[in-house]
Amino acid sequence: MTKTAFLFPGQGAQSVGMGAALASSLPKARGLFDRAADILGYDLLELCTSGPPEKLNSTVHSQPALFVCSLAALEKLKQDSPEVVEACSASAGLSLGEYTAMVFAGAMKFDAALRVVQVRGQAMQDASDAAPSGMVSVLGLDRAQVEELVDQARGADVLQLANFLCPGNIVVSGSKSACERITPLAEEAGAMKVIPLAVAGAFHTPLMQPAVERLQAALADVDIVTPRIPVVSNVDARPHEDPAEIRSLLERQVLEPVLWENSIQWLIGEFGIESCYEIGPGRVLRGLMKRISRKLPFESVEA
Repeated sequence: MTKTAFLFPGQGAQSVGMGAALASSLPKARGLFDRAADILGYDLLELCTSGPPEKLNSTVHSQPALFVCSLAALEKLKQDSPEVVEACSASAGLSLGEYTAMVFAGAMKFDAALRVVQVRGQAMQDASDAAPSGMVSVLGLDRAQVEELVDQARGADVLQLANFLCPGNIVVSGSKSACERITPLAEEAGAMKVIPLAVAGAFHTPLMQPAVERLQAALADVDIVTPRIPVVSNVDARPHEDPAEIRSLLERQVLEPVLWENSIQWLIGEFGIESCYEIGPGRVLRGLMKRISRKLPFESVEA
């Protein structure tokens, strides 16, 4: 039997209009949005389908929105190709998407995970508001080159490598002034592109420390069980079975780099997956996969 992995997107994949078709055509998808409205205290479906964009793109809203829309897309796949869902061998999610992967793998329940995601989004938004910061994608340079640039640009501020997405695509994260300093340095070093990301702040750095205590408290209230299939952690690019270890890694995830390229390489090289499905809004993960392994069959189930 073909080994298949389900991959779930993270923040940045959202767009106004997502979830509308699923909610209107699939009762189980609509049911997820209805449950979400009760938990969140606002009409998530209306926000996803109508915006406004600046509200949907805020961290406090985009994280719950992507979580629910991705699971709504999963309901579509369950309806159309139940055999594919039943045969899925492993899963992973990019940053926020790891929570979606955990729910799919049965490690967390939908309602409880959404409550954690809501706290996570609000806490990360508040931490971002407290310290002007951001993230910058550096394209076309290798890790050693970007590390050298980070050392040059950091000064007395916070700046570090935050996302290892695929070969030639590394995101740095830190204080706003340091992010501004690294842009011309990267361009001078030959980067193909240097793109400031439309995010609230310096995710996956110590600047998110104020969010950790709130996230810890939220996770402490959630029952986490051993996933029924491997879910690869962003923190160390390995799956874990112990619920206490999973809880700790989810807490560390907001402070530490996202090892996405390493996670995919583990799935391919160590676990032996032979195909992938990107489940949720956008096609960000498909684009990253093209740089990691062009030969791997890849399908998208969009929200």
